[in-house]
Amino acid sequence: MDRTAREYPARLAMTVFGAVIAIFTLLLLPPWATASGTGARFVDALFTAVSAVCVTGLVVVDTGTYWSEYGRAVILAGIKIGGLGVMTLASLLGMAVSRRIGLTQKLLTASEAKVRTSSLGEVGYLIRLIIVVSVTIEAAVAAILLPRFLALGESFGSALWHAVFYGISAFNNAGFVPTAEGLMPYTSDWLVVVPIGLGVFVGALGFPVMANLLQARRFGRRWYRHLSLHTKLTVTTSVALFGAGFLIIGAMEWANPRTFGDQDVATKLLSASFASIMPRSGGFSTVDTGAMNPESWLVMDALMFVGGGSASTAGGIKVTTLAVMLLAILAEARGDRDIDVFGRRIPRDTLRLSIAVVFIGATMVLASCIALLSITEFSLAEVLFEVISAFATVGLSTGITADLPDGGKYVLCALMYLGRVGTISVLGAIALRDRRRVVRFPEERPVIG
Repeated sequence: MDRTAREYPARLAMTVFGAVIAIFTLLLLPPWATASGTGARFVDALFTAVSAVCVTGLVVVDTGTYWSEYGRAVILAGIKIGGLGVMTLASLLGMAVSRRIGLTQKLLTASEAKVRTSSLGEVGYLIRLIIVVSVTIEAAVAAILLPRFLALGESFGSALWHAVFYGISAFNNAGFVPTAEGLMPYTSDWLVVVPIGLGVFVGALGFPVMANLLQARRFGRRWYRHLSLHTKLTVTTSVALFGAGFLIIGAMEWANPRTFGDQDVATKLLSASFASIMPRSGGFSTVDTGAMNPESWLVMDALMFVGGGSASTAGGIKVTTLAVMLLAILAEARGDRDIDVFGRRIPRDTLRLSIAVVFIGATMVLASCIALLSITEFSLAEVLFEVISAFATVGLSTGITADLPDGGKYVLCALMYLGRVGTISVLGAIALRDRRRVVRFPEERPVIG
């Protein structure tokens, strides 16, 4: 596995996720997987398996009522395996890419963090570390939710199941809910909404950031000096996007009677915070997303397209990609030759990869929108929201997913799969293919803009 991960990371990611999706589709097909005992249609089982393994959260049937206890357990297992697979494969790919292009220790940890590269280079060690971190955070979220669910009158078994389900679904940014009503009954419940929101936010930071933060804690009061550039960019950009989303979505929905309008001020602030975090790939919702204003949809489109941190369970083009693009624009406006931030210079190769990721992601979204618009009667705003949600593996929906024709469901299945492993794989393929030419052509600048 170690050799395959280093030499063929793109092939590994595509093959493993495809195989896992096929297995979970088969597990959801038997009659006992559904509550009615009639068995799921192939397209519905496939869509649910893809959504679970790719930790998306889009559904074509209600998770709480359509699937049996066995079916929901299979979905939860798919979320857990898919989440671990995403972080593991993305981190392994980052290691392979960084070594091939000479950026050793740039993705998982920085040299100033004093991490033992030999240890991180061991696949077994890396996987164990990812499992320990993920299980610890999931357990922490579940431990906070359990007493609250018990206080709300649920039996111990039901409360434990819901707490564990939400803990795993939140950290893995899956967006699946175990009941038909989801989080709607807890709109004003801070003890439920806050832990889930924090679980999603932390999960979206990415394993490299979590590993770096754990290593930096060893240095006491000067821990911040040992944070890598990747960690600083991820945390800074994530907080900035949260703040922007909170202010804009809160302002646009403040008086909307179908969403925040009838809530008290404290609940409105809570709802705005939650609605700002969820487009980053969480997929949960305490209000009806379909009832939001079109302006809010557009803002959420942008947040979803960006997504979360690299090597995390979040999708999108990633926050560091956005940060590099913005820093490049700022450097160009200032007339600087180098892209500098936090006392470091970002290599030109990184900018080139960022441009490739943005272009590939935008192309996927454009092609999928054209496909869905040609086979459905939904508006562009609804289709665009659904497509970006699938590409960025978010799971939020305006409510049209279940009404899509089978062809539309297959389009979203392909998009969720490509959105999860496609950008990672293409990025790896580009970075690993570093051709050295003996003869270079003369340089000439075309007119831009």
